[in-house]
Amino acid sequence: MLKLSDFDYDLPQELIAQEALSQRQKARLLVVDREKESLQHLLFEDLPQFLHKDDLLVLNDSKVLPCRLIAKRKTGGRVEIFLLKQQEGLKFRALLSPGRLKKQERVIFPGSLITAEILGKDIVEFTAKDAESIYKLGVIPLPPYIKREPEERDNIDYQTVFARTPGSVASPTAGLHFTDKMLRQLNDSGKKIAYVTLHVGLGTFKPVKCLDITAHKMEEEEFNVAEEAIRLIEEAKLNGSMVVACGTTSLRVLETYASGKHRGTTNLFIYPGYDFKIANNLITNFHLPRSTLFMLTCAFGTEKLIKKVYREAIEKKYRFYSYGDAMLII
Repeated sequence: MLKLSDFDYDLPQELIAQEALSQRQKARLLVVDREKESLQHLLFEDLPQFLHKDDLLVLNDSKVLPCRLIAKRKTGGRVEIFLLKQQEGLKFRALLSPGRLKKQERVIFPGSLITAEILGKDIVEFTAKDAESIYKLGVIPLPPYIKREPEERDNIDYQTVFARTPGSVASPTAGLHFTDKMLRQLNDSGKKIAYVTLHVGLGTFKPVKCLDITAHKMEEEEFNVAEEAIRLIEEAKLNGSMVVACGTTSLRVLETYASGKHRGTTNLFIYPGYDFKIANNLITNFHLPRSTLFMLTCAFGTEKLIKKVYREAIEKKYRFYSYGDAMLII
């Protein structure tokens, strides 16, 4: 039995990053060598020295949608609509707040002709030209542990520079540290880059409540490994090149692909004891306690070592979570 309590840790609140660094590549990078069980403190811009010619870096190109909408009831009360998934037509599955909204109640968006009707506790239908016009009403959905409203700069800061396929409701944050310049340098020095897509849903961050974590069920998330990425992955496997997954999302895509599936949905839950098939190294941020992301990191780096890493990161005052620092597990 893998106990939920084994994946807990105490984090000082002041270490939760509230905004992005002005220079992405200046985030700190904690390099974890599994074989030597050693730790090295660097900056993210030092990452290229750990990638060799013909190594394959795998990036998730999903783009975060401005899916947090603020509306008003006819009484003037504030309503938040967090769009999760478009259904048929202009119906969306959504998180609605407050929860006491009435069925068939219509809400308005000040300054817009668009309105929305509440069809159920998590379904809303819009009167609008198209989905694009609906998303224009929204803002970037910063995580709840960032204790401020989104600002204009978050439209850039909370997207990776290589984001190109809209569909996520949260950023694949390990990729936030890359700059266009870094990616050009990697290409120019012979490193390969494959782009895969996994649209991050709220299920990725769904709290694990089972005392035995193996009973937890992940929600389905859409993913795709296009032909060019398949070619690069298979070429890396054939040549024995290192495959470096950037983020837990890219890692889950690779491991789902290893099972023989290259598009559709995945609910792969990776926890200690998992046998990794493709990825050799992992770039990742520091994750919430008791989260599936922390469990995946413990699976990749061994539970004992990753707990040591987190203690070190807390002691050295690394910045945690979405806008925080990174680690490289080799």
